[in-house]
Amino acid sequence: MAKVLLLDQQSQEEILRKERKANNAWNKLKRNKTAVLGLAAVCFMIAIAVFAPFITDGKPNEIHPIDAYLTFFEKGHIFGTDEFGRDLFTRICYGARVSLLVAAGATIVGGIAGVLLGLLSGYMGGIVDAVVMRIMDGVLAFPFILLSIVLMTVLGSGMINVILAIGIAEIPRFARVVRGQVLVVKREEYCNAGRVIGISHLRMLFRHILPNTISEVIVYATLNIASAIISESALSFLGLGIDLPTASWGSILRAGRNSLNTAPHIAAVSGVFILITVIGFNLLGDGIRDVLDPKMKK
Repeated sequence: MAKVLLLDQQSQEEILRKERKANNAWNKLKRNKTAVLGLAAVCFMIAIAVFAPFITDGKPNEIHPIDAYLTFFEKGHIFGTDEFGRDLFTRICYGARVSLLVAAGATIVGGIAGVLLGLLSGYMGGIVDAVVMRIMDGVLAFPFILLSIVLMTVLGSGMINVILAIGIAEIPRFARVVRGQVLVVKREEYCNAGRVIGISHLRMLFRHILPNTISEVIVYATLNIASAIISESALSFLGLGIDLPTASWGSILRAGRNSLNTAPHIAAVSGVFILITVIGFNLLGDGIRDVLDPKMKK
């Protein structure tokens, strides 16, 4: 009888281990086919950006006027050349570095500032909440791209300024997401217990409230990277983003604008890479949301 009970206990423990393994974040993400597809697209673009010097031996700003407007695979150029004879494949690979770096940097800037303001506003409430959120509402009253253009006009062109402009424009969105979560979390029983025993406000915010809102921040940050890529491309397309001749997907798109009839491949190649990256981050963000949201567990 003792052996039977021991075997039964071991089998239950084995079942529990298998269930924990099956329900961890990675395995749940793998079961979501669209999320895996998005992750593959994101990893592919990151690999292009990281290994650009090894993928291509060309120089992104090297000019060959004689070879201008070459089409696909002509004279060894995989994606052809632009109006100055620069290899488009090389510029796309190096442009991935700039576009992804700007998107990640802007998300970090907007995320850090927005999370801090959202925590402060939601936790303190009262006049602090009213003042902070009215300022955020005032910023949100401006269309996102218009606010980015105004900030770029004030700050000037350059990668750092693009990151700051897009990041500042994203702060209200992060703040509203975090504030909404804080208003729910701070009423939970463990927060009430913490206040009863007299823990500090900082410990309450960063040890108890923030960890329970971080899943929403991660999901929104993943989706925000996609919108930041579009914003960088739009600013560069308008001539307010990355300084020329630095390669970015937006600057390549801008260069192809004037030759859509004669050389449409210049804008098409850049547009396709932007499209794939944005869709990839959106699919990945949706998958992460499904994994982290307990209401969507199957």
